[in-house]
Amino acid sequence: QVQLVESGGGLAQPGGSLRLSCAASGSISSMDFMDWYRQAPGEQRELLATITPAGRTNYADSVKGRFSISRDDAKNTVYLQMHSLKPEDTAVYYCRAEYGLTTYWGQGTQVTISS
Repeated sequence: QVQLVESGGGLAQPGGSLRLSCAASGSISSMDFMDWYRQAPGEQRELLATITPAGRTNYADSVKGRFSISRDDAKNTVYLQMHSLKPEDTAVYYCRAEYGLTTYWGQGTQVTISS
């Protein structure tokens, strides 16, 4: 069982930046994928970014060029660096770990973009 805890959310202005962290209770290097998702009110959960153990990354079109996923295996932590934030980025952001057919989710961290 792996527990994931997100942090770093909060209020930011349009055009600003935030960095989210996802700390895992176990080794993330054994996970097949580490992902960031978000869910806005009334919307489906959206996959934003994925990173493999080798460091390969993939991004949704909605965040490509603005968000960057990275990992620190020594700290068992995955990050989501967010730049050029927009009001439509407002959502609860979740971290997910995939191991075979098993997935683990964090509890989410709220990001609000408003002036």
